[in-house]
Formats: sequence, structure tokens, C-alpha cells
Amino acid sequence: MVAACARRGVRHLTLYTFSTENWSRPKEEVGHLFDLLARLLSRELPTFLTHNVRLQILGEWQELPFASRQVLKVVLAKTAHNTGLTLNLALNYSGRAEILRACRRLMEAGVPPAELTEERFAQELYTAGQPDPDLVIRTSGELRLSNYLLFQVAYSEFYFTDKHWPDFDEAELDAAIASFAARQRRFGRTGEQTAPPAAVQGG
Repeated sequence: MVAACARRGVRHLTLYTFSTENWSRPKEEVGHLFDLLARLLSRELPTFLTHNVRLQILGEWQELPFASRQVLKVVLAKTAHNTGLTLNLALNYSGRAEILRACRRLMEAGVPPAELTEERFAQELYTAGQPDPDLVIRTSGELRLSNYLLFQVAYSEFYFTDKHWPDFDEAELDAAIASFAARQRRFGRTGEQTAPPAAVQGG
């Protein structure tokens, strides 16, 4: 899917990989998930390099198991200077915790309330320097946000599918992109305000 997005010109892709709530799953399952993560990242590193993909992590990934952290450090370092698609892995991530973290950092920096803007606040998020998501794809028939990028998705478009993530293929990706392309994004304005101007025909 990363390669498919890169081929389609997608510049930023975020995958919700492991939430802070996922720690409550059975210990054996959590261990298996992190073993799988380490193996997949090691295996896919050549693909990242081939497609000029840069890896970034959203979340408190320093709290992950040692082996996973070591693999992440290697992949982060080797892809740091890539200039194509940015792949964000949300690991040990919580949208609410991210907002609280940003508030604490702003308070510690002594930012006066009068100087606090949305742009300044966004600089303290894990996604600082990246655009807000245009499209959020929710698989598996789920119809909730699940504590995901709560600040960033204020004006994102949503695409829901019953397909589970392992079965989400390029055809489904193209369907999601086509659905997004057919929508009119108004950002609080009227449809007339966002419509392109009518073409002028010369005579």
C-alpha cells in the first residue's frame, strides 16, 4: 500500500499501527504485534528506499519493546533524507494524549494566551510541519475515530469500507481516491464560493 500510494503521488500516508489503548490486549498478542512490526519494517526498508519514502513516528515510541525501538531507529535513520512520500506510523499513539502533550509543551514554553493560534498549536503536535489529512479511510466496517488525529481531521473527508485492512488492495484505494475526488470541499463556505469560475468563451 505504501508503494501504491507513492506511485499515485500521495505525499503523506499515516497508518494507525498501535494505539495506547491496545496495551490492554492479551500480552501474547501485543508481543506478537511488535515482533511482526520489527520483521515488516526490516523487510520493507528496501521498498522505502526504492520509492524515496521517509518514515516518521507519531506517538511515544520510546516506550515500545527494545527490539522494536532498535529496528525503528535504523529505518528512521536510513530514510531520514528521503524526499518522497512521508509514511507516518502511529505507534503507542492517542489523539487526546497528543493534544494534552501539545498543551504541556506550550505551557512549558511560556506562550502567552494571546499568542496562541491554531498554527502555533499545530507546531507542538507529532505532525508538525505536515498538512492536515485530506482523506481518512476507515476499514473493517468501523464507524468511529478511535482517538485518531483528533485535532488534525477537523476538515478531513472520510471513506468507510467493510474490507479489513489486510484485504484493502489497490482497487479499493482507487475507489477511495475517486470518492474523494468527486466531493466538494467547502471548509465552511457555500458551494457557490468554492465552485470554479465559469469558463469565458471568446467570440
